[in-house]
Amino acid sequence: MRFFFLLIFICSSTFVQAEITLPKIFSDKMVLQRETEVQLFGWANPNEEFEIFTSWNNKSVHVKTGNDAKWKISVNTPKAGGPYTIKFIGKENEIVFTQVLIGEVWLCSGQSNMEWSANSTINNKEFEIANADNDQIRLFTVEKRTADYPLDDVAGTWEACTTETMPNFSAVAYFFAKKVTSELNIPVGLIDASWGASCAEVWTPKEVFASHPDLVKAHELIAPNKWVTIAPSVLYNAMIAPLSDFKITGVLWYQGESNTANASTYQKLFTNMITSWRTAWQYDFPFYFVQIAPFQYGGTYEGGIVRDQQRRTLSLKNTGMAMTSDICTIDDIHPQNKQDVGLRLAKIALKNYYNKLDEEVYGPLFDFKEVDGNAINIHFKNNEGMFVKGRPLDHFEISDQNGVWYPAKAKLKNNMVRVLAKQVKTPVHVRYAWKSTDIGALFNAAGLPASTFTSE
Repeated sequence: MRFFFLLIFICSSTFVQAEITLPKIFSDKMVLQRETEVQLFGWANPNEEFEIFTSWNNKSVHVKTGNDAKWKISVNTPKAGGPYTIKFIGKENEIVFTQVLIGEVWLCSGQSNMEWSANSTINNKEFEIANADNDQIRLFTVEKRTADYPLDDVAGTWEACTTETMPNFSAVAYFFAKKVTSELNIPVGLIDASWGASCAEVWTPKEVFASHPDLVKAHELIAPNKWVTIAPSVLYNAMIAPLSDFKITGVLWYQGESNTANASTYQKLFTNMITSWRTAWQYDFPFYFVQIAPFQYGGTYEGGIVRDQQRRTLSLKNTGMAMTSDICTIDDIHPQNKQDVGLRLAKIALKNYYNKLDEEVYGPLFDFKEVDGNAINIHFKNNEGMFVKGRPLDHFEISDQNGVWYPAKAKLKNNMVRVLAKQVKTPVHVRYAWKSTDIGALFNAAGLPASTFTSE
């Protein structure tokens, strides 16, 4: 019996000799956020002391794990640059990360239009791939996983952007980084955590649904599909939560098509999702998203409702929306022009976050309505130089006191739109491009389209 216990002790002693390890988000070729405190974290022996060396300042810091074998430490990062080296020197092992860049880190998420790569077919595919070599852009693809509870790690690895790696990465994210890098001349790291056909509920923490039972009810309208689970929170747990200690600049998001089934609650769901992510990271980072394109989503109005719900999400601070109704075709849910989508997101970031752009980055957005007899005057934000492009000013409707909607004639004058319908003597509300497939003709001087809206 004594021999048996001695054997157990020896085996146990062997197992506790743990080497220093880090989550997969730390590796060669990674990008760390510039000019801030970033967290380095991982595991080792319980109560082990070891050393971390950073080459950008030629300094070492000492770390000690807790009883739970976890460790975490903050280090200050310099201005953008590199490549640098980070060493982790412990009793059992030594880890060396090389080709580390300091720059901007953007987390990119959503469903298939964010996941869509050059190899999935985009405009000018061959040209874009042939010109993709750019060591200032680094790519990390989070492998698809689900989990019932938040995990500590993701699967994936950092890669330099090359003609071999770019074709399999998010095209929208790549074109965003290409513009930002060229304008700022700094490295950009992209983390792609997306999954085609996913609804927003799977990217939202459980706490949101516990606080909002109506969102649980709304989720029942989402039908199962063959591409991804619809179980709430499981992609957040596996693909987002493990990254929440990794410092990022902000988030790029392209999703909403799969929520046309419960379109009327999308603003509430989306707003709470964004807020929950910011809570997890403990700061209100910029969150820039793409408005879904006109397409026949299975119903007459569902696409328009989601577009308006996305517009309304702009009331949340530090958000931005790229409109896409002019760079799509209604028979393809995956528009091939990913270049302009990435460029529009980049311009929003360059103006609103980096303060490096002095031009309009949004199309006209509904501001307020003014009932004038049997007509409604519509006032817009971002309305400078509004014009009608290519065809008559259509897709406006007004409602009467009974809530019945009628097609309206519209006239543009002095950067304002005046609408009326002969059937409506006392108009109440106005809406624009409300059908799922409506592609509007109203633009501003920046060449950007007006967003779908309703004044209800």
